[in-house]
Amino acid sequence: MSEEEKGFIIKDRRIFSETAEKAEKKEESKAAEERKEHKEATRKEKSSAEKRKEPPPLPEINFQTFVFSLNASALVQLGVMEDPATGKREKNLPLAKQTIDMLSMLQNKTAGNLTKEEDELLKNILYDLRLRYVKEKG
Repeated sequence: MSEEEKGFIIKDRRIFSETAEKAEKKEESKAAEERKEHKEATRKEKSSAEKRKEPPPLPEINFQTFVFSLNASALVQLGVMEDPATGKREKNLPLAKQTIDMLSMLQNKTAGNLTKEEDELLKNILYDLRLRYVKEKG
């Protein structure tokens, strides 16, 4: 039984000195700084990538897109479409009438200078908007 009573002997082979502790702390602080720098660099890369994202290209500027833009404005003012800014449908009949009148003025001022497709587009949009206005005015 004397052999069983011996047990284990544990020897600590680490060197404890002030210089070793200082070196270990330096290594830990360097590693922490490197992690912090890496996180900052990653964050900066993400933010610069977001800044580089360009908005979708705008449609070509021509007479048709201009008329469609005024039509969309009138539909929002008539309460047919949601206002993109608020997400709500609100009627503003005086403003809708003004937009319809602008389209009518545009039709009068451009008479004889439009292609057949542009002229038909303007006539159809005006017809539709006028009907909707009369219906809403009721």
